[in-house]
This record gives sequence, structure tokens and C-alpha cells, in this order.
Amino acid sequence: MVRRTGPELDARPVLRFKSMAHPRVEQLRFARSEWLRGLDGVAEEDGVRRLLPMNSISWMVGHLAWHERLIWLQRGQGTLGVEPALDGVANGLPASTPPLAEMWDAWRRITVNADTFLDRSTAVDLLTMLPHDDRPEPPTIGSQLLRTTYHYWSHIGEASAVRQILGHGDVPQFVGPLERLTPFRPESD
Repeated sequence: MVRRTGPELDARPVLRFKSMAHPRVEQLRFARSEWLRGLDGVAEEDGVRRLLPMNSISWMVGHLAWHERLIWLQRGQGTLGVEPALDGVANGLPASTPPLAEMWDAWRRITVNADTFLDRSTAVDLLTMLPHDDRPEPPTIGSQLLRTTYHYWSHIGEASAVRQILGHGDVPQFVGPLERLTPFRPESD
């Protein structure tokens, strides 16, 4: 039996659409849910395979966790969290194949902590800069939210391609149940 290391091991729902978070936050959560759906059942041995020039799935999982840590924890809350495994999957570093289970664990912890910041973001907040972003011309929180959401979609496509090349016959079709999980709604604040 193949040990499954994907999102199905975590019984805690990642999405909390009923929280009435800002609609853009809900869209990020939907992208995350599609990420989970797209990688459901990927085994460790497939997760660490790298098919050049693409990244390994384990790297993608860790990289998205690293990106959310950078934006929502470091630049948003002034903390890094204790996730040294993510230091090897940052932008600009050589490609790697970290353990898939370790990357999923880090991803779960980071997204839970990121949601603490995102849940309290209002439409007015999204027009401001992240409080700990010390770059010369930082983008707004809203722009970072869009970038993070689109970043997921980019890696969803890459991971889907890797799965297809590896011969996975059960690759989900995208986009999933958007209308049911997070239908369009206007901003309320």
C-alpha cells in the first residue's frame, strides 16, 4: 500500500468560507482548496520526483508555504514562524526535492497563521501596505492578496502537468465548484 501524504491526512477543513472574510480572501481560500484537490493522494515518492525543467511537487508545496510566510507572517505580522524547512524553497534558490510530508505540514501551519491576518483584513486595509514590508515601494495588501492567489493557480497548472507526466489517471479537472464554495459577492465593507 502506498502511504498517502497529501491533504487528506488533515481532517481539519482548510477553508472557512462562512467566516464572511473579504471576498478576495475567500478567493485565495478557494485557490488553496483547488491546490489541495489537485494534489490529493500524491504519494511521497511521486512528490519528490523532479521532471526537468519543472519543479517537484514537494518543492511547489513548500514554495507556496514559503510565499505565504513571507507575505502574511513576515511582512504582515512581523514574524517568520518556526519553519526552517521552508528556507530551501525560496525564490532564487536552486531547485530541490524536499520531503513532501514535511512540506505539507509546514504549509498547513503557515496557512493557519496567515488566516489570522487575513480574517481581519477589510476593504480599507487592502488599500494599505503590509505593516512590516520595508521595500522601497511596497504593493498594497490587496495586490499581495491577488499575487498570492494567482501564484497558486500557476503552480496548480504545473503540478497537474507533473501528475499527468507521471501517469496519474485521476488528475482533477479545474476549476472546481466555485459557485458552490465561494460565489461572487460584492464587497460589504
